[in-house]
Amino acid sequence: MATEYGHGYESWGGERRRHRVPAGVRAPVEGRSWRELGYVVLGLPIGVVMFTYAVTMLSIGAGLLITFLGVPVLAAGLAGARGLGAVERARARVLLGVEVDAPEPLRPKGRGVMAWMGAVLRSGASWRQLLYAVVQFPWAVFSFGVAVTFWVYGWALLTYPLWFWVFPVWVGQDGLQLYGDETHAVYLNNPFEVTVTALVGLLFTMATPWIVRGLTMVDRGMVVALLGPSRLGARVVELESDRGVVVDAAAADLRRIERDLHDGAQARLVALAMDLGLAKEKLAEDPQAAARMVGDAHGEVKTALQELRDLARGIHPAVLTDRGLDAALSAVASRCAVPVVVDVELPARPVPAIEGIAYFTVSELLQNVSKHAGASRATVDVWRVDDRLMLQVIDDGVGGADVGAGSGLAGLAERLGAVDGILVVDSPAGGPTRVTAELPWRA
Repeated sequence: MATEYGHGYESWGGERRRHRVPAGVRAPVEGRSWRELGYVVLGLPIGVVMFTYAVTMLSIGAGLLITFLGVPVLAAGLAGARGLGAVERARARVLLGVEVDAPEPLRPKGRGVMAWMGAVLRSGASWRQLLYAVVQFPWAVFSFGVAVTFWVYGWALLTYPLWFWVFPVWVGQDGLQLYGDETHAVYLNNPFEVTVTALVGLLFTMATPWIVRGLTMVDRGMVVALLGPSRLGARVVELESDRGVVVDAAAADLRRIERDLHDGAQARLVALAMDLGLAKEKLAEDPQAAARMVGDAHGEVKTALQELRDLARGIHPAVLTDRGLDAALSAVASRCAVPVVVDVELPARPVPAIEGIAYFTVSELLQNVSKHAGASRATVDVWRVDDRLMLQVIDDGVGGADVGAGSGLAGLAERLGAVDGILVVDSPAGGPTRVTAELPWRA
């Protein structure tokens, strides 16, 4: 979930709607301003609890480190800080619309309580969340004082024409006292002064939401920086996920090769062996029939060889190894059902792994063009930008391709993501379809 405000639009929970009232006018009464005020107000009592907990557990744990008791106390304190961090992430998500992923999980080196305590104490995320519990408190005090002061004074002055009668009736003075000493006093009681007071209150009321918004920007920064995953931890999780994708893809490829061998060349070779056995038996009694059977077997051998060549090309084409992407993609384009123009402009060849992924990416995209696009022509462009290899396949078909629709594009995007690649699909209904892939060069 993301929050985007500005230019007359509001987005919350994925919905985007246009406002006719300018942002400066509607800010004091719109939901976002009240949610942000609620975040700041709740921040003070929550900050007191977190600060007290963090300082207490840290002090006791550090003081007991001269004995073994300090280690479990510190571990328990850090574990509690992680729980408080989860509460703060939820509060930021509900009231500020900020989605922050949970930090990297604990990785105990073994089993048991000791391994768990060691994982907690080694976890940088645990210490960052404990740090958040400490630094959030003084900021919560400051932001609470500023926000509540501006908000209360703004609305009090704005509504002064509605309640200034309270002073002469219940307090015994003409109005709100602006100044007073032993000789004279100034009260806001005539129509002009009451009007000016309300206008000043209006300015305060209109400015307060933006002041609170600025205060919560600091809160957003602290939540993201201290309660979310670190860059290193996020990278480790991403690499683990990518490794799983690569392993699954490799297993799927092995199953496909096994299936193709079993159902294709292997079955054909078994039948060929049986035919040659029958021809051997008939060789003495019916040489002509045996010759015909040998001729048929020769045709089967050619077919089996062609299937094996196709299978080998599907694993890794020899033309790619020998001549590079330009020749290999031209060969793929020649087998496409529609005319394809290939333009490859590369100063050098990327590493073989990236070159192979680029080849199979274009191959799969052209297969989609042949089977599903309903196109009359297509183009393939390959070029290099800095340290990235760029691929683009465009067709003039019916469009409507979607990565998230459970198609082969989703699997292709996962494979590219496993090597830090990106797949972007632009395919409006009616076409054209433009698929752009970006891969690391790694030369």
